[in-house]
Order: sequence, then structure tokens, then C-alpha cells
Amino acid sequence: MSRLKMLLIAATASLCAGIAPGLAQEVTLRVHHFLPAPAPVPKNFITPWAEKVMKESDGRIKVEVYPAMQLGGKPPALFDQARDGVVDIVWTLPGYTPGRFPGTEAFELPFMPAKAEPTSQAFWDFYEKYLTDEFKDVHPIAVHVHGPGLLHVKGEGVSKLEDMKGLKLRGPTRQTNALLGALGATSVGMPVPAMPEALSKGVIDGTVVPWEVTTPLKVAELVDSHTDFEGPRGLYTAAFLFAMNKAKYDSLPDDLKAVIDANSGREMSKWVGRVMDEGDQPGIAAAEKAGNTIRKLPPEEVARWQAAAQPVIDAWIAEVTEKGYDGAAMVEDAKAMIAKYADGN
Repeated sequence: MSRLKMLLIAATASLCAGIAPGLAQEVTLRVHHFLPAPAPVPKNFITPWAEKVMKESDGRIKVEVYPAMQLGGKPPALFDQARDGVVDIVWTLPGYTPGRFPGTEAFELPFMPAKAEPTSQAFWDFYEKYLTDEFKDVHPIAVHVHGPGLLHVKGEGVSKLEDMKGLKLRGPTRQTNALLGALGATSVGMPVPAMPEALSKGVIDGTVVPWEVTTPLKVAELVDSHTDFEGPRGLYTAAFLFAMNKAKYDSLPDDLKAVIDANSGREMSKWVGRVMDEGDQPGIAAAEKAGNTIRKLPPEEVARWQAAAQPVIDAWIAEVTEKGYDGAAMVEDAKAMIAKYADGN
């Protein structure tokens, strides 16, 4: 081999060595979720999170956000889209695939949640203790819940337990649907984007959702009454997951992994929980502007609902215990973890 050829090869190798690492460290992450972009979590968590990651990576991570299932599929497919690498990151509800993530349902049991911010911090602790195996096929960035859910119903609505009888109500998850049945209603499961049309067409009489989501979906225009519950714990909540494709995370160089790590965990869960809580206020204001009836059931009535709901908790404990979980311990731990953040205990 001539000396000139050897020099050319060496120069080419040197050039490649100089540019390859830079090229390898440029990455685009596509985030996919199910709500319109103006909804509180997309607007006030997902987009700011993306901007934070891009800034802290000096632009070497680019994040593209696709709301309202723009990349295809239905909301229940989101977890598998992240698992399979169809997209890089998703925001979804594990409960959209009933029974697949039984451990998460501890936080969805009746009268479990406090406000979303403390309950979401507790949910991250619970994930680290109990749910790492359930979510082993993805790389969780945050887990959280929404604020305490309540009833939004056409007509006179619900002022006592007996008013639930015969109502067709949309529920988001398996445990919430079980709760609605235990309270005397007929539960109709569907992802939240389908709910406004079902209300407008009379397929359902009402829905259970937090105040936060009523604003983007204009629920106050579709119902006449809203029923909440007095006391430190709400009727129900739903568990959410913000997670990344595992292989995509593993492929990142260490310094970019560090950026993702710095924007993952309990603090991110707390952040999105706070967004959920803050998102409740516009929903309440919209209901007031519409002239709807807003009521809170008093403690003595809430106690009747809690008694009616207890069989749902007992059934879940029995079911997951048969699957190898310690269901009773999980319920007690969930309560204690929530109390730690919500009550300062």
C-alpha cells in the first residue's frame, strides 16, 4: 500500500472519529398521547417537560409531541406503542387495558385518593416498591393520578346514594366501573375522548372524571349537575403512566441518559400531579358559568357510599392475593404513603 493511500485512510478515519460521536448523540424522541394539546397535562406538563429536556441536553435531544393520537391507534394501544418502539414516549392510563396491571389498581380503589399532587408522590413510592415488574417492558419517567374524581350527570343529578340506581355512567378503569356497579349504577367503560359524544347522544347519563378534564372536553355544557364528596379522600382516581421505550433509553449515551434521569421520578410525578390539581379550577368555573348545580355530599352520606364501596376493595384484595400479591398490605401501604404526603404523617 502506498504511503499516500495510507495517509488518506488515516485522515478519513480521523475525520470519522471526530464526527461520529456527535452524530450518535443527536436523538429525536416522539411523545404520543390521547388528549388535545390545550388540555392541562399536555399544555402544562408534557410540553414544558419536553422543552426542559431539550434545553438541558443543549439541543442534542429533540422532543416532538403528538397529541390526540395523531400517530395512529386508539388510547388503549399507547402502552404497547411505547413497549414496541412504535413511538418513544407515551402518556397513558394502565387502566385502559383492564386487568393487565393489577398492582396499579390499589390507587384506583374507592375513597383512596387525596389531592393529585400528594397522591402522585405516593404513587411513585408505591411504584418503586410494588410495580417495577408490572412496568418492566418500558422505562417509567413519571407515574401519577388525577385529582379526586366526581360525578357529572344530566338532569337533577345525584344527591344521595339511591339516586345512582339506573344511571348509565362512563367509567375510566376496571375498579371504577366495579365501584359504579356497587353503588347501583350501570357502568359503561370507554376512553375519555369518546365520552363527550356518548353524553351528547344519550348513550350515557353522566360520567365520572376529575374537574381538570371537564374543561377541554366541555363537559359542563353536556350535563346539568356535579356531585363531589366532603372529607379528606375523594371518590376515586385513575393511575397514569409517562414512560419511554426501554431500548431507546438504553441506546442513549450516558450524558443524555442523565438528562432523562434528572427529569424522571418523584419530582416529575409531583409536578404533573400539581398540574392536575391546578387544572380543576377552570372546570369548576365553567360549571358555575353554565349555571349547573354543584353539590358536596355531607360526611354522613359519604359514610353510606363508603360502606357500599367496601366490597369492591375486599374483592380486589382477594383477586390480587390469588395472583401472588399481598393485596391487604398493598392497600395499607397505599393509604400510608398517601397520608405521608397529604397529611404530613
